[in-house]
Amino acid sequence: MPGGRLTDEDRRRIAAGLAEGLGYAEIGRRLGRPASTVMREVTRNGGPGGYRADRAHEATRHRARRHRRARPPAPPAPDDGHGRDPREVRDFTESFTALLVQQGLPRMEARVLVCLYIADSGALTAAELVQRLQVSPASVSHAVAFLERQGMLSRERVPGTRRERYVIDDEIWLRTMLASMQMNDALAAASRRGAEILGAATPAGARFESSAELLLLVNEAFQQVVERWRQNQAARDAR
Repeated sequence: MPGGRLTDEDRRRIAAGLAEGLGYAEIGRRLGRPASTVMREVTRNGGPGGYRADRAHEATRHRARRHRRARPPAPPAPDDGHGRDPREVRDFTESFTALLVQQGLPRMEARVLVCLYIADSGALTAAELVQRLQVSPASVSHAVAFLERQGMLSRERVPGTRRERYVIDDEIWLRTMLASMQMNDALAAASRRGAEILGAATPAGARFESSAELLLLVNEAFQQVVERWRQNQAARDAR
């Protein structure tokens, strides 16, 4: 049907149209298909001089079977000895990864970060990340480089070897918040400068002044949160 996949009958009609010397546009009109659909079909199956309906149909079925091959199942969560439900861990991992992607983190970087985050050690080698995520070493390398630039992980040498492992700690979100506070300070200063240049009494100047006030209030609240979190951490460590 128009818009659906080409059928065996469609391919026979394409072959017949080519034999008549018709162009892609005319064949497409007779089939109720875009000329581009006919052109792609012919091009990928021998071209105008070598197109055969039966061969094209079989080739398409072969490509479909290849594309339908099931992706390897996600590796089971490592046995950590804590009695966790592997399915619940896997579902949480997927949902937390999706949340980070929604917040703007690239998907592969989010997968690597969460993989490290759910590991009790908070540290994995490149080979371990490749095995757990079932991705290429290059994908892991690029993701790690990005996360390292953002201050979201660090590297350390595996004792007694030349291998490196990638590490996160409990202050990952603290560093992210502190970086955000630094940016807010810079934006607030620039906004106040804008208000001075444009004139605080003008609509544009007032807009900049209002933005600066909001950014400074946000940072003030952030600073209070950071101090309280540090106090809570110290109390937990003391216990």
